Amino acid sequence: MENKKRPVFLDLTRIDMPVMAVLSVAHRITGILMFLSIPIVIYLLGLSLSSPQGYETVTSLFDSGLFRLIILLALWGFAHHFFAGIRYFMLDLDIGVDVVNGRRSAWCVLGAGIITTVIGMVMIL
Repeated sequence: MENKKRPVFLDLTRIDMPVMAVLSVAHRITGILMFLSIPIVIYLLGLSLSSPQGYETVTSLFDSGLFRLIILLALWGFAHHFFAGIRYFMLDLDIGVDVVNGRRSAWCVLGAGIITTVIGMVMIL
């Protein structure tokens, strides 16, 4: 006799998630990463304001390729979280709650995040 109440093992690498689900997961991850980066940003701000040598230390970080990559990811995370937050606010107002408009707005959020990141990187670098 087979037990039908056994838990189902879900292999997340095999599940084809819709773009709205990917956007939701990315929104949560970017929010967590921005929250966790607050102490680092505060430390760098304090260091840059402490003395001219501290300012030089912080600005010299921009010469590092790794630091530029971190800035790129942080800029994308902020832009994505911002635009996704606006999308979720509009969904709370019952704007674009059907599947077609939900999918369209999710793609717009992803595109706006990438475009904003590219513009920001051109301005920063």
